Order: sequence, then structure tokens, then C-alpha cells
Amino acid sequence: MKVYTTAPMEDPRDARETFSHLESVGYDGAFSFEAKLDPFLPLVLASESTTHLRLGTAIAIAFARNPMNLANLAHGLQTISGGRFILGLGSQVRPHILHRYSMPWSKPAARMREIVQAIQAIFDCWEGNSELDFEGEFYRHTLMIPAFDPGPNPFGPPPVFTGGFGPLMTEVAGEVADGFFAHPFNSRKSLLENTMPALERGLALSGRSRADLEIICATLTVTADDEDEFDRVKLAAKKQLAFYGSTPAYLPTLACHGWDALHAELNRLSKQGRWDDMTDLIDDEVLETLAVVGPRNEIATRLTERLAGIADGVSLTHNRAPDPTQWSDIVTALAAHAAPAAPAK
Repeated sequence: MKVYTTAPMEDPRDARETFSHLESVGYDGAFSFEAKLDPFLPLVLASESTTHLRLGTAIAIAFARNPMNLANLAHGLQTISGGRFILGLGSQVRPHILHRYSMPWSKPAARMREIVQAIQAIFDCWEGNSELDFEGEFYRHTLMIPAFDPGPNPFGPPPVFTGGFGPLMTEVAGEVADGFFAHPFNSRKSLLENTMPALERGLALSGRSRADLEIICATLTVTADDEDEFDRVKLAAKKQLAFYGSTPAYLPTLACHGWDALHAELNRLSKQGRWDDMTDLIDDEVLETLAVVGPRNEIATRLTERLAGIADGVSLTHNRAPDPTQWSDIVTALAAHAAPAAPAK
């Protein structure tokens, strides 16, 4: 089981030390996230302080940029990192694209499909395999002169991953992407019943097989060294799940378990700003269904069982301790686990 995490970081100047620590712990890869910081800049510094850690954006907001801009950034980071870069893209939501980024929003799944295809066409041109001649509904790239052509990447073009939750956006990953980031608001049941069928539909559209797509599942992980800390991280996880569960877009996961009424009540309370009351509705059954919860020495086994037959890698969430070296035992145990055969649903 390949093990990843999103680097905890508020200041981009911390990137060298943060990513270096994650590499020393034994993580296979670490991601930046687009929130307060541009996700590409810290990875430049991370490339300098690491030697084998896989680096990626999980995610960069695709619709805030254009395919040529993204291709240039990805080409540069692939070169700087020595071939260790993943270009991970996500859509964000309509209000942010329109009002925060002042960029167009329409047909998000179709637009994501096209932006990935356009980036791949640009890479193909730079690799010397074809002229640049991409014309789609949203993007048009037909001009590339030697002055702006970086040429073949010495490490090959970086893989393009997409993240998503709904069936259409998930299907896009199966159809055109090299990999998929699964959202943490999932259970094993929802991954098997919602996510995997959508990916398979996308793979079928492009004539590809499961072996052609890398799947990394972000997974809420709840463990601690003592009872007080365990209570604290459980509460933090329940708050996050209550927030997700109140959002209509995430209803399909709850519906898999017959928890439609829970969503309705969470949604009602969210409109009243009753956040503590929402958290109280997430009982231990819900928590343990959606998150991987348990003693420290059992977490690796439970994570492996959760994702067996589904994922190629896990991205641990809610494990961002100030000193990431304290997670070395879990990372080592996960790396040593052979994924068991997928049990029946």
C-alpha cells in the first residue's frame, strides 16, 4: 500500500523542512493543497529538499487557470523534481470560480475532461509527437512556436490526476486521467457502489482497463497515543463529517447506508448555524463507517482492509501532527501490508 498525505503548511517557507520530514518518515508521496497558498510554489522548495518523495497538487483548481498555464507549471515541476511530480486537478465550486477567480463556469465535468485532454495535447506537442492542434468547446490551442516550446521533458510528461465525488466528474477520471483522488467522505460501501462503477464507465468509454488508472483514496484516519488525544481527534473528525454530511452533494455516501434522514437534519441545522448540534448527530457508528478508527497498532490493518481491491494508495488525513516523525510506525506498517483480496460487499 503506497502511503501519502497532504503536507500541513501555512507558510510556504516551511516547505523544505516539512516535505523533508515526511520523506524521512517513509511516506511515498506528499501533496500540497490550494487554500491560502498557491499549491505549486511550495513544491519547488520541496523538490530541493527531497530525493525520492513523490510530489503533487491535491488539488490545484483547474478552472482558475488554463491548459497552457497548467502544462507549463507541470512541465517545470516535473523537471525540477526529477520526474516525481503529479499534476492533480479539481474543479472547486461555481461561486468560487465566478466570484473569487472571475473565471467562467459551465458544464464542470465536460470542462474538466477537456482541460485534461488539452494538457495532454500540449504535452504531446512538446514531446515532438504531434503538432499542437486542439480545438474543443471550451479551450483552443493551435499555436506553438520554437520560442515557447520547452521540448521533451527529460523525465517524460507528468501524470495528470483529477479529484471528484459525483458520478460525472468521477467518470471523467476514468475516461481521460492518469489517476484519481477519491474524496475522504466515503465508506468502503460507497466506494464500491458509487465510485468504482463510475470509474469503470469512464475507463470503458476510452477503451482502457483498471490497470491504466491509479487510484489514491484520501481516508479520514482517527487514532492517538492516549485517551484524551483520542477524544480530541474523534471530535475533530465528527465535526468534519457533520460539515460534509450537511452538503447535498455528499448525500450519496450517506444514502448508501440508509442515512438520508441524517443528511436532512444536518442540512437543516447548518442553515441555522448550529454546528455543535450537527456534530452531536455524528455517532460512533457513523464515524467508524466513514473514517478508519482504532488503536494505533491496528490502524494499518484497518486501512488496508478498508481499501483492499479499490485503491493503489492511501492519503492519510487527520494525522497532521506537529512532529510527523511520530507517524513512522503507521507508515512503515502500511507499506509492509499486502492488500487482502476484496471481501464481499
